Order: sequence, then structure tokens, then C-alpha cells
Amino acid sequence: MFTRDDLEAARALVRPHVPPTPQHRWPQLEARLGAPVWLKHENHGPVGAFKLRGGLVYFDALLRREPGLREVLSATRGNHGQSVAFAAARHGLRATIVVPHGNSLEKNAAMRALGAELVEHGADFQAAREHAQALAAQRGAHMVPSFHPDLVRGVATYWMEFFEAAQPEVVYVPIGLGSGICACAAARAATGAGSRIVGVVSAHAPAYLHSFEAGRPVEAPVSTVLADGMACRVPEPAALAIIRREVEQIVAVTDDEVAAAMRLLFAATHNVAEGAGAAALAAALQQRTRRAARSIGLALTGGNVDSEVFARVLAGG
Repeated sequence: MFTRDDLEAARALVRPHVPPTPQHRWPQLEARLGAPVWLKHENHGPVGAFKLRGGLVYFDALLRREPGLREVLSATRGNHGQSVAFAAARHGLRATIVVPHGNSLEKNAAMRALGAELVEHGADFQAAREHAQALAAQRGAHMVPSFHPDLVRGVATYWMEFFEAAQPEVVYVPIGLGSGICACAAARAATGAGSRIVGVVSAHAPAYLHSFEAGRPVEAPVSTVLADGMACRVPEPAALAIIRREVEQIVAVTDDEVAAAMRLLFAATHNVAEGAGAAALAAALQQRTRRAARSIGLALTGGNVDSEVFARVLAGG
């Protein structure tokens, strides 16, 4: 997908804004999983999630293609929007972000704090994305997609860091629209890592699982109330093609399994994980009796969960 030089160039763009995030081995996680476990802490970045890396690389290429650009639009459930808002402000661009009704209040506040104008529209991400596309066409603004090669290149910088530090037998990677797992595959190829990749979807948003099995994009309803970063109704064909070529398996985790993983991460590491951020651990816990792995890699991809939601999770609700 990319050469090592492509990813090193992306790393040079990302590094001034996102220092390398740590990967730790936590004894309580290893005891629960019965294997060495490396946990990559993308929740320690400037916006609390991995997405910022992709936005920095995307906007650098965008402004070289369109130096006169003044406004961008995008759609998000939160972390992609923070990435767009951060990068747009850095380049002096107006950013409008469309979110679905009922979106995370604290993610909305974070995007506004970064300078974005928010528009609420629709019941889910797909409806918000379609509205953002229509607004961009009306205003003559640039629509920032949620999946694009430049986004993948930027996100791959965290997987480069990971594989340069550890190359476990298997890595579990959550799937939203696909940039994270495609970035993992790109970094694996660039570093020569031999880790197997297992994708993770919400059982309440199974579009990528059904698409992986069918060999073509399959739309599926979304009902997750906890893993909003994985709430994909319509898969991205380009991402699906890479996933089907590079990923060994996709597993589905329920909201209850995600909540249990969030509680374990807090108890074992004292790190806060949002639903999607805990999905990789949820999958590893689910799979531990089905397939023993000699070593495991996980990414805590984000920690941006509303306080009220996290309080309910910790209380067992």
C-alpha cells in the first residue's frame, strides 16, 4: 500500500504535534489473557485518540493540492472531527463538522474548543455524512472524508511505533470506517512484522463483519450505545478490499463485553477507554479460550468517553 519512505514522510509531519505514544505491558492484563500483552496508548495523544495523526497528514497534502482553500466540512462521531478541527485551525481554515443527534456531549465540546462549528443532523453517522457532503457542495467547501489514503498514512505512524517496539503473534484492531486497521496492515508491511491481524467490530454494528464474509459491501443497522467509534452502517469499499486481503479474521463484541473491557482497563491500568478504545481488549478476552496466542498486541485507540457514560460503565450499568 505504501513504501517505508511514504510512512517515514508521514511520521515527519506527525511527530512535531504527536510525540510517540507508549506501549506498556500491564501485569493484570497479562494475567487475564494468559500471555504477554503490549497495549499501545493512543489515548495519550493531544486529542486523546489516534485520529489526529491522519488529519495532520491529510491536510498537509490537501493544502499543497488546493492552496487557496478556505473551508472544510466533515462528519464524525467525535475523534475524526477533533482531528479535522485541530488540523484546520493549524492552517487557518474554517471547519464545519456534522454530527448525528445524540452524539457525545463531551466530544462535541472538544470539537468546538478546537474551533469547529458543529451541525447536528440525522440519527447516525451515515446520515450525518450525507448531510455534510450536501453542505460542502452547496458552499463550495472541501469535504474531508473519513477514509482516504492520506488519513491511513498518518494513522500508520502509530502502528510503525508499535511494530518497531514489539511484534506479537496477533494484534486486535477495532474497525470504524477502516483507517485504523488498514494503517495497521500498511505498517506491518513496511516494518516486516509477522503479526496476524484480527479485526474487531461491534456486534451491534456488524457491517464490516458481514461484508468480510460476503466479499462485498453489505449495509447493516447500527444499535450500539457504547462503541460509537465503531458505529458504521455502510462500509467503505476501498477499506474493505484491504481488509479482505490483509486481515485474518473479524470478530464481533457486544456492548456488555466492551463495558467489561473498559472496567478492566481502568482497574488494571488506571486508563480511561471509550467504547471503541476498549474493543480490542474485549475481543482478546472473548478469544482467549478459543485460540491461545503466544503474545498479543492491543491498541487503546481513544479515551474520549462522556463522564456520565463512564460512571455507568464503572458501576456495572
